[in-house]
Amino acid sequence: MANQNTHDGHRQRMREKYLEHGIESFKQHEALELFLFYGMPYKDTNPMAHKLIKDFGSLSAVFDAPPSLLREYGLSDYLITHIKLMPDMARLYMIDKADSDNKTVDTFNLCKYFQPLFFGKTEEVMRLLLLDKKCKVIYSGVISKGSVNSTDVSIRKICELALYYNAKYAAIAHNHPSGLAKPSALDIDCTNKVFVALQLISVKLLDHVIVADDDSVSMAISGMGIFGKDVKDLFKIILDY
Repeated sequence: MANQNTHDGHRQRMREKYLEHGIESFKQHEALELFLFYGMPYKDTNPMAHKLIKDFGSLSAVFDAPPSLLREYGLSDYLITHIKLMPDMARLYMIDKADSDNKTVDTFNLCKYFQPLFFGKTEEVMRLLLLDKKCKVIYSGVISKGSVNSTDVSIRKICELALYYNAKYAAIAHNHPSGLAKPSALDIDCTNKVFVALQLISVKLLDHVIVADDDSVSMAISGMGIFGKDVKDLFKIILDY
């Protein structure tokens, strides 16, 4: 039991080191050891990491090795699949990243961007879009599920992502699965507070789009909520917030 606890503690320390300092803080065999944790959950992966890098000559050579050769080391097909997924997923990531880097969004028609993303959704979800100063997409994803609200947690998550990706502009959207594409009072309140919170970290909220089936409403174009207010109204919302 003591050995198991020590082993578990080592894995936890490795994960914490990675999350705090990044992969650059690891030597090659340590990086592979960490990677193998998730294919060898009950074994010490350090000896295998050392042996693979020693025999193949480098970390990249391990990932490029054919499955037949990896089987000679007694690795299961489950673990080999885990290893071979690494370069394949990296390639898909780079292809997608390059595509996203070249994609600019028409900020005057965010309804066109958001509407297809809610196709077939039967539950209410909120999406966040982050853009750099050239209006290129740097993040697009679902940030919450269920009824939209303006809780501090939701707003904090939006701001944390905006800071993490060093965004210049942001837009949010959510759907009304069984209703109309008409912003509710809660939607407007949420928009106002998100706008103010982002303003405080120098990120501009471009729009909040409401989607319902094949219809959508842009709060910015419609001049709803904060988008229809002047500077003194914005100052009052900041004070209330």
